[in-house]
Amino acid sequence: MSRFEQIQSREAGLHKKLNARQMSMIAIGGAIGTGLFLGSKFAIGFAGPGVVVSYVIGGFIALVLMGCLAEMTVEHPTSGSFGAYAEFYIHPLAGFLVRYSYWACIVLAVGTEVTAVADYMKFWFPDVSPWIWIAFFSAVLIVVNAYSVKAFGSVEYWFALIKVFAIIAFIVLAVGILTGYYKPAQVQQNLFGQGGFMPNGWYGVWVGVIISIFSYLSIEMIAVAAGEAENPEQAVRQAFKATIWRLIIFYILSLSLIVMLVPWQQLVADGTTSPFITVMQAVGIPYADSILNFIVIIAALSAMNSMLYISTRMMFSLSRAGDAPAVLGKVAKNGVPLHALALSASGVAVAAVVYAYNPETAFPVMIALSMFGALFTWGMIFLTHLFFRRRMAQDGVQLRFRMPAFPIGTLLGLIGIVAILVTTWFINIFHYTLLFGLPFLLALIVIYFVRGRRPAA
Repeated sequence: MSRFEQIQSREAGLHKKLNARQMSMIAIGGAIGTGLFLGSKFAIGFAGPGVVVSYVIGGFIALVLMGCLAEMTVEHPTSGSFGAYAEFYIHPLAGFLVRYSYWACIVLAVGTEVTAVADYMKFWFPDVSPWIWIAFFSAVLIVVNAYSVKAFGSVEYWFALIKVFAIIAFIVLAVGILTGYYKPAQVQQNLFGQGGFMPNGWYGVWVGVIISIFSYLSIEMIAVAAGEAENPEQAVRQAFKATIWRLIIFYILSLSLIVMLVPWQQLVADGTTSPFITVMQAVGIPYADSILNFIVIIAALSAMNSMLYISTRMMFSLSRAGDAPAVLGKVAKNGVPLHALALSASGVAVAAVVYAYNPETAFPVMIALSMFGALFTWGMIFLTHLFFRRRMAQDGVQLRFRMPAFPIGTLLGLIGIVAILVTTWFINIFHYTLLFGLPFLLALIVIYFVRGRRPAA
């Protein structure tokens, strides 16, 4: 048995119950979340209409990342995913850092989703305490994840389906309004009339890229879910091919329509929580804002559901690798690592504390805290891919799936992530990213060597 087969075998016990249809919708769900519906508002605040350029740059990095993951996942489908790849192709320390950084990132991101839901519910129930919504929705999704992986897949399938239909309906409606009621001069004024297309220059666009990366976070979930798929190779191939048009339609096209329909300063200044809702209110479509508010709640719950799943599997992988208490690697009869799920739900508690301290800044602060783990993990995926390709070339392995434009794409992705990570230090709302992330990474390294150094693969 090879070293990687040993890594795969130690993660046995999970049920392979996700079918191709569910896997495809999980991939869609990972690409449409709070980052699009709520995070885009913060990106517009920095980049103005140039937010479209921001999301194109971020989308390129995300697509290259998916290509790297698709190559490695087709060869090695396992729930440990990129953590296992880093352990095997770079060093056990790399796998340790990736798994813990990503787990912390996703656990904190769960908090961003639940605080977002609390904000969305204010639209209908302004006098109801947000604590009620945080507690209620958290309990429901924890129960769904605890029941079985099949239950998770079914719920996520319908969540994703609702989001897809909503985005398509929004795009059709927006195109109809633009072509039927808006004059070219009005569109031109919205795009270029308030400080220009890029009112804060390339600086604002680059900050928008940082937020776009958070928006795209979770597209890597398909690689983790492949460990519980009935046919992982087919699912990963389909997910990668479909990601291209999903990003173009769901992000680039919808954001382009938003900044065409409503002046960007109004999108930022409006009291509502999502630019999509602002657009519906601005064009005066009856009840459309309420319908869309329901959709963005579904999007946040879908993202939260997915993040509970993925953080649970990453902690399960850590335990099976001997890097976390053994109890977290135990699997119940229904195939769910319940102890790992309980620990991964702790992000809700963190979010509650941040929300209590300052409800107005809870969402951007949670983004900043989780951003380090996301950027570090993405950077390590690109680095691991370089090591993976070198090993494949040395062993003469013919890859069953090949990402185009290697190594240029991988190198550009890695450089982009490093540049974004450095930039966070100079932006006020992201100052917590490195302030929190670097000590956290240093602490992980110390813990790794204190507990005993493991041999490289």
